[in-house]
Amino acid sequence: MSRDMSDVTNTPDGGPAHGHRSPAGLAARCTAAFHAWWVRRHGHAPPAHDTGDAPPPSGATGAGERVLWRMRTTVRDEPGALAALCTALAERRVDILSLQTHPLGEDTVDEFLLRAPAGTDLTAAVSHAGGTDTWTERADAHDLVDAPTRVLGLAARTATDAAELPLALRQLLGRCTIRSRPAVSVSGRTAETAVPLDGSLEGTVIRLRDPEGGVLTVERPHLPFTPTEFARARALVELDARLGPRIPRGRDVLTLPEGSDVSVRRADTGDLSAALAMHERCSPETLRRRYHGPVGDADRYLNHLLGPRFGRTLAAQTASGRIVALGHLLWDGDETEVALLVEDAWQRRGIGAELLARLVSMAARAGCARVYAVTQASNTGMVAAMRGLGLPLDYQIEEGTLVVTARLDGVPAQRARESGDRIGRS
Repeated sequence: MSRDMSDVTNTPDGGPAHGHRSPAGLAARCTAAFHAWWVRRHGHAPPAHDTGDAPPPSGATGAGERVLWRMRTTVRDEPGALAALCTALAERRVDILSLQTHPLGEDTVDEFLLRAPAGTDLTAAVSHAGGTDTWTERADAHDLVDAPTRVLGLAARTATDAAELPLALRQLLGRCTIRSRPAVSVSGRTAETAVPLDGSLEGTVIRLRDPEGGVLTVERPHLPFTPTEFARARALVELDARLGPRIPRGRDVLTLPEGSDVSVRRADTGDLSAALAMHERCSPETLRRRYHGPVGDADRYLNHLLGPRFGRTLAAQTASGRIVALGHLLWDGDETEVALLVEDAWQRRGIGAELLARLVSMAARAGCARVYAVTQASNTGMVAAMRGLGLPLDYQIEEGTLVVTARLDGVPAQRARESGDRIGRS
């Protein structure tokens, strides 16, 4: 059983072996499956829907209805070329709401936000006026925000939280695939990062040096990036590099049924030592349920799991500063993975369910369509937590490995608090 979303594949293998297999063989197979699972995980991509440019729901258009469109077309950079385009659109009663120009030397890419009568053939209109390589996409009300305001908002979002950089890049550049390749892989090998200091632009691919090490690759099939877009993306990454590692520092207090309190907050690679200490306090059975097999190498994966480029992590922490639970939200295209690890002595107190609810709320705000958990069929705690979300669930099982998927169409995409430094309650 495998999943392939946005070129990122998870293979939830490593279920219990049949009785006639030797323990050594079982361990080897589980270790191989665990390594295969992780190798496929390290190329995380943020949610494909988080573009700010998603088309509105499909449906019949009424007579006289006017529709929002985003359109790009290439014209010669010469006097009168833009005027010819505008005249052709005006003849078809198309309103031009905004216009951006991207110089390309002898040519110019003109990007429009248009309101056109339903059924208007925009491509034919601009083709007769000299436009070539025309691209159109349905727009929505989010696109009515002017470009400077939008870019400033994305900069503020990135300044608040390092985990927002991939999502902000996607909103800046529209529908695209963004991958983060670490400088050192989970196997300990140094990745090749043959990317110039200022990045590179090659048609539909942008490569930039990740401020945390490694490479950020942005791909947009069929629609080449312009130098203007490349400069904007590079500026956003440079801002991230100047600000350094950061996450929102707010926290919420969670009162447990027996009356004790734990705080819930965002976590990142700065919490690696505390997370490793929690690993040491967890029983082998708890670690096996979390990592789907032998966990001798799992400690070194924590640094990647905590990395803000690959998703978001919540930690439950006692008053003494001890981390007793971790919840991970890992970008995997439309279907985002959730994973929980709760220390044995703190299980069955509602901590896992609380972390899961908050992670699902984060996924909904980020535009995810679904979240899924990969676990073992015997892990009744995780199954109960997923059922407790009150969302439509799908189940897939193979050789003891269970994948539970929750559809998020019923979860309201709540707005984050204005300060951006608190974790909203679900």
